[in-house]
Amino acid sequence: MATVELDSINKVYDNGFHAIHDLDLEIQDKEFLVLVGPSGCGKSTALRMIAGLESITGGEMKIGEKVVNDVEPKDRDIAMVFQNYALYPHMSVYDNIGFALKLAKVPKEEIDQRVRKAAEILELTANLDRKPGQLSGGQRQRVAMGRAIVRQPAAFLMDEPLSNLDAKLRVQMRAEIAALQRELGVTTVYVTHDQIEAMTMGDRVAVLKDGYLQQVDTPQNLYDRPANVFVAAFIGSPSMNLFEATLSIDGDAGSIRLGSLTVPLSASSLQQRPSLRNYDGKKIVLGIRPEDYEDAEFDKDGHPTIQAKVTLLEALGSEIMVHFGIDAPTVDSGDPDAVDETGGGANAVGRFNPRSRVKPGEMATIAISTENLHFFDFGTRRAIGLS
Repeated sequence: MATVELDSINKVYDNGFHAIHDLDLEIQDKEFLVLVGPSGCGKSTALRMIAGLESITGGEMKIGEKVVNDVEPKDRDIAMVFQNYALYPHMSVYDNIGFALKLAKVPKEEIDQRVRKAAEILELTANLDRKPGQLSGGQRQRVAMGRAIVRQPAAFLMDEPLSNLDAKLRVQMRAEIAALQRELGVTTVYVTHDQIEAMTMGDRVAVLKDGYLQQVDTPQNLYDRPANVFVAAFIGSPSMNLFEATLSIDGDAGSIRLGSLTVPLSASSLQQRPSLRNYDGKKIVLGIRPEDYEDAEFDKDGHPTIQAKVTLLEALGSEIMVHFGIDAPTVDSGDPDAVDETGGGANAVGRFNPRSRVKPGEMATIAISTENLHFFDFGTRRAIGLS
């Protein structure tokens, strides 16, 4: 096993396009690190540079203690799993899994032992004599994983390996891959555009935008303490609600002006983020997670409330997504792939108790968990009060 280190890595193509800017990452031995971001953010380019499939314009790349900037892909001791599986259709599952070992002139007895062990781990033993065309999408992905496992590499590199699977199978496979990685203890770098995949699989998640690293942290810390507006909106589904607001401080407490609404600011918020006091009377970006809105009828903690007109309900059984309007300007998250999840006059979405009786077209009393609000500098879009 090995660490993977990226020290001020840059990638500039011949046409002048700067795809990766001074990327610094240290992936620990046995760690599962996920690279996530919208289309064109540079995540696959970064992975391909680790693999040696893209040249490095600047910076230093290490796998283990070895600098690999100019090392050929075959000599980097890595195994890559692609989204299209890249299986040989005329070969059996057994031969597909063992093909790289055969090329490396590994003894037949060892090849057989490794292939059958990988097949056992991946529950493919009964399919070893079949061709890829006779397998389901999930089974073909397991074969691709098996081919990587038998090589016993220092690191796994996975480029959107689940993107060709249906939704139900993706959920199953991401759990299997995460469990397999823990069992094998192989350093793994995994690329996806799906933030739910990133949150559920990674020990840490690195968020990229336009070739720049925005934040790298554990999934929960990314969610609870996003470094900027982009990370705040990108991590979480539905996205964080982001508004222009004005902050007012009065002694140990304060308030937030949100359009025509005034939301009290708790003393605990000021204690947790004392630098908020520097924004007294200033415009900020206010972030509210959907779960921090609730039908006031079901709010047991006496949170402050606002009045808003409901425009749409999405009943999901365990919860209701409630779309409503707040007369405050929303803030662009900076994600070019972002989908407008509101509409019809709504600019906010809340995750309500499924027994809520709010109705489209009617005013609702909505409680806000003000202790969970997020605050960002209006100019820099960076989080306020986070070290």
